[in-house]
Amino acid sequence: MWTLASVTEESPMYDHRKLGRELGLFDSDPLIGAGLPYWLPAGAAIRQSLERYIVDVERRAGYQQVYSPVLGKRELYEISGHWSKYSEDMYPPMDIGGEEVVLRPSLCPHHALMFRSRAHSYRELPLRMSELGGQYRSELSGVLGGLTRVRAMQLNDGHIFCMLEQVADEALAALELIKQAHSDMGISASSYMLSLPAEDARLGEPSSKYVGDAESWAIAADLLRDVLEKAGVPYSEVPGEAAFYGPKIDIQIEDSAGRESTLSTIQVDFHQPAAFGLEYIGADGNKHRPVMIHRAIVGSIERAVAHLIEVHGGAFPAWLAPVQLVVLPISDDQEKLSGEVARRARDRGLRVEIAHADEGTLGARIRENRLAPYQAVIGPREADAGTLALRLRNANQLPPAPIAEALDQLAKACNPLIRD
Repeated sequence: MWTLASVTEESPMYDHRKLGRELGLFDSDPLIGAGLPYWLPAGAAIRQSLERYIVDVERRAGYQQVYSPVLGKRELYEISGHWSKYSEDMYPPMDIGGEEVVLRPSLCPHHALMFRSRAHSYRELPLRMSELGGQYRSELSGVLGGLTRVRAMQLNDGHIFCMLEQVADEALAALELIKQAHSDMGISASSYMLSLPAEDARLGEPSSKYVGDAESWAIAADLLRDVLEKAGVPYSEVPGEAAFYGPKIDIQIEDSAGRESTLSTIQVDFHQPAAFGLEYIGADGNKHRPVMIHRAIVGSIERAVAHLIEVHGGAFPAWLAPVQLVVLPISDDQEKLSGEVARRARDRGLRVEIAHADEGTLGARIRENRLAPYQAVIGPREADAGTLALRLRNANQLPPAPIAEALDQLAKACNPLIRD
């Protein structure tokens, strides 16, 4: 299979806010509001590619995709614990027909209710549920920035409902899924954190910033330590960074200014299954409580794309590139064939553009489209032979091949889930 050399580790980092606007990926408008960017066509192509990849890779890993509303009654978040422990980051309730409804700050309460809506046997577990869903955070204007800190985000969220003895294996599988996704995206973690409650946390007390009891927290932390040890990744334990309902593994990335932030997470939660009364029927015929694993492969799509922009500088991996193939006719005589090649490429799911002969010299058009992973120069020789000689972004050229064969190979090369 053809491959495309990725950006090297020595490549510079870019400011995604500046480059994202220069490349026409996203922008914002005061009339829409701070922290509410919109996606332009090129950025939407990246986002859609990433979302399709996530859905496909999760399906292969045994996840079932769901959808849930972005609104919920205040009572829902009172039960989950968000209202008492997290309300500062939530938007105020809206009165709708006498009911207080809020924009959700997370998807987990909805998924807990979905699990509760049906009876479950131990034979169904682990039950893996995932969603690309909107969530909303009441961020202060001073901390907003580009795509990395926004008020409305699309979250790659997932929850695994399982037995206690299944937690370690499921969390480890989620970590391996995260590592593979990062590799496919051409990015790498800057560090791994085991985020724990503050050292002076009063676990089990109503005044605590955390819910649950000390024993459950200790069990969850030990399970995640075991996962990190088995995965063989170096990590640090960081008190005070846990979610209010449980400890978590935070996979960190570093931006162009050297600041770390969390991209992917794995969390073990004993609280919400108890709060919502989740149950399954065990092999003994009795009711048992499942454990809930929260995991996000790439976290928010916005932050993931921001990091991709900064790491790759616009030269995205082929499967993510807004334009994957640029067709360049040498003269007007090849315009018709170029249009036919572009049509056949689109039929194979490729994103393609034509850099027409009247738009400048061939050299100028090649330079103008240098960020595209593949270029196809079509001259009299290619037209007569019915072949394509694809030029890679690193200036290497592939041997000529019949048009259909070349496009089939290109479609495979632009699919990150087709492995050698």
